[in-house]
Amino acid sequence: MKHYIDFHEDVTIPELDALLDTAIDLKAKTKKGIAHPILAGKTLGMIFTKSSTRTRVSFEVGMYQLGGHALFLSGDDIQIGRGETIYDTANVLSRMVDGIMIRTFSHQDIVDLAKYGSVPVINGLSDDQHPTQVLADLLTIKEHKGTLKGLKFAYVGDGNNMANSLLHACAKAGMDISVASPKDYTCPEKYVLQAEEDAKITGSKIVMTEDPYVACKDADVIYTDTWASMGQESEKAMRAKIFKDYQVNADLFSTADKDAIFLHCLPAYRGYEVTEDIIDGPHSVVFDEAENRLHAHKAILVHLMSEQYA
Repeated sequence: MKHYIDFHEDVTIPELDALLDTAIDLKAKTKKGIAHPILAGKTLGMIFTKSSTRTRVSFEVGMYQLGGHALFLSGDDIQIGRGETIYDTANVLSRMVDGIMIRTFSHQDIVDLAKYGSVPVINGLSDDQHPTQVLADLLTIKEHKGTLKGLKFAYVGDGNNMANSLLHACAKAGMDISVASPKDYTCPEKYVLQAEEDAKITGSKIVMTEDPYVACKDADVIYTDTWASMGQESEKAMRAKIFKDYQVNADLFSTADKDAIFLHCLPAYRGYEVTEDIIDGPHSVVFDEAENRLHAHKAILVHLMSEQYA
């Protein structure tokens, strides 16, 4: 990999397997207290124009555990927040750091950062995609189910950046995926078509539906996300009405496989997209999933920034 921006374009099927193997290996070393300073002397510049808990902590702790250093740069801390161009920012940072992780609104800004810079760029989240999260999701599913290929994955809710990247990830992994969203809130067609390209190779089946019960029937994994993403706070009340029939609750969950697991990228809003008895119940693995951000992100970092994984 040269960059980790778009899961469909930047991660091949063999690379996905390698990333997961690396994440599993690094997690095992972490749990056993085995030092692994693979990125000693390396620095990651982290640009945040969108706030974060899990993304910031996982990359910062990850770089520390890998023997490197992470530099937090908010939009208020650097000149990009005062109108400096992506071109200038990319060129300057590329002279000083070994990699850049950016969490921002515009997906094109991330693409341009990689285009004009000369170091690896990681998409920590954009309005279009969230590719770092889905690697942690796949790692969590593999841990709990033992495999990925052939499982049925159901996503219920807004066809947002999370859903777009999950389409990519499930297709690459050979998992069937059903996405249930209201008619005007489904994933853009281009992401569905991209996923279908990989599905032809892996045998994954992709279903787009308006019916959450169709999506969740016999599912091995049920996933949801907030109904109002960052930047959509003013739409929260309106969206609560539109998505009220897409809540993951006991009735919907009862249609899934009896051993189904529940995932949510967090932060979660109990009583909206998911009920307490589901997210805090026995089927929920959301905190395993959150922890796995650390191990998955470390795998991304070493594959991009270490010569031994290049």
